[in-house]
Amino acid sequence: MTADATTPVTWLTQDAFDRLSQELAALIANRTVMAKEINDRREEGDLKENGGYHAARDEQGKQEARISQLQALLRDAEVGDPPANDGIAGPGKVVTVRFGDDEDDTETFLIGSREEAETADVQVYSAQSPLGKALTGAKDGDTVTYETPTGKTMSVTLLSSTPFTG
Repeated sequence: MTADATTPVTWLTQDAFDRLSQELAALIANRTVMAKEINDRREEGDLKENGGYHAARDEQGKQEARISQLQALLRDAEVGDPPANDGIAGPGKVVTVRFGDDEDDTETFLIGSREEAETADVQVYSAQSPLGKALTGAKDGDTVTYETPTGKTMSVTLLSSTPFTG
């Protein structure tokens, strides 16, 4: 499923999409249990001093926020096989970059979604972040510049780009 041009697309493997879909289904199925918990706590008495009621309401709020997050993520996800091993950075790629001219100042991370890398031990940068945007489309060996959130201009050299395999 693909979103329109103004909506950021999140690349997900089929496994990640299935795992997140199952999490969403479980959270939706749990809504009635959560509602019963809140109702049971409400019947315990004065709501001002009812910690169980407030804790249940807080938990419900967290679950509803996660449901909304998952629905948006899955609606706008690009699902499929890992991207080609073509040396071009973009969503779904693990990249190694060098900051400035310092040979020792390198970092390796995934351009993609935190949910995609949930089970992997790799740092994640969003493709919508300044660094992710600057690197998307760059080829191994290219140097790109980007502006940090503090307004500083940085340059990075793409050393390698390989598909994320999870």
